[in-house]
Amino acid sequence: MNAKRDRDRLVSTAIAASRHAYVPYSRFPVGAALLAANGKTYGGCNVENAAYPSTLCAERTALVKAVSEGDRDFLAIAVVTRSGGSPCGSCRQMLYEFSPDMQVVVATLEGEIRYEVALQELLPRGFGPSGLVG
Repeated sequence: MNAKRDRDRLVSTAIAASRHAYVPYSRFPVGAALLAANGKTYGGCNVENAAYPSTLCAERTALVKAVSEGDRDFLAIAVVTRSGGSPCGSCRQMLYEFSPDMQVVVATLEGEIRYEVALQELLPRGFGPSGLVG
């Protein structure tokens, strides 16, 4: 990953994706952009539902798009919100399943980067496929 160039591109893609968010309840749009190891980028936005547990986060939307198209190895994800909030626990777990070493860039909707960290730091001692081996 070319750090600055890829980071800026991911944040821009995540901001663009956030504009498609379906957020009639929270009014809190979130965008994500996931960078696959092959260089392909997948955008995602949050999609709320009146049955709240059925809501999908932007990070999981991007991840499911990528996996459904055959990609399963990722280098980085950018997540943008108004407040620069972190990915939720469910998103951290879903991302960890595929690439615990990926970089996570968290930024505001204006593109201000709040922090960049390895996913393993956001989900220390995460449970992944290797945990199923006895």
